[in-house]
Formats: sequence, structure tokens, C-alpha cells
Amino acid sequence: MIKKSKIPDKYQIWIDVRKRYHLSHAHIQMARELGMNPKKFGKIANEKQEPWKAPLPAFIEHIYLKRFGRDRPADVKSMEEIFRAKEKKKEERRKRKQIGWGSEQSETT
Repeated sequence: MIKKSKIPDKYQIWIDVRKRYHLSHAHIQMARELGMNPKKFGKIANEKQEPWKAPLPAFIEHIYLKRFGRDRPADVKSMEEIFRAKEKKKEERRKRKQIGWGSEQSETT
């Protein structure tokens, strides 16, 4: 039976940042690939008080283009999809491990 698991903090923080700064899934994925710290977004997204700064989405797009040479990631996934895929992979691994242990025990007896 698969139990409904809570999203871990390392993913939840990105979901909260996406909602707080009105970013798209693509912007969040770009920021993660760039290695940006979601806790520091408040300093970067300060274009109202500091007008010379670019808006956060434009800033992320600019840095991503500079680093990777393309506008957007090839395959955009939401944080929820990434978490579900990791959970599914973990569950499959657990099942394989149990099957492997079951065959080893029957061989030894």
C-alpha cells in the first residue's frame, strides 16, 4: 500500500518561492539548475525599492541564457512532478530490494 507522503522541505521551499514571487515552473527549474538559493530570492526580487534591478523572472532568464546558452530548459517539470518521480523510483527500488532478499534467503535454506 502506498501511503500519501508529505513533500520534503527541500522541495517545499521551492514551491513556496514559486507562489510568493509568482514564478513559473520553468523559472523554478532554471533557478535550481543555476544553483540559486531560494532563501535569498528576497534580496534579488527587490526591483521596486531598487529600480536598477531587473524583475526576478527576467533576471533568472538572463543568467540562464548566459550560463547554458538557451532560453529555457528542454524539459520543464514542476516540483510536484519531480517529487512524485523520485518517490516512485524509491518505491520501485524498495520492491526490487525485497524481491532480491527473498530469493537470497530461499537459496541459503
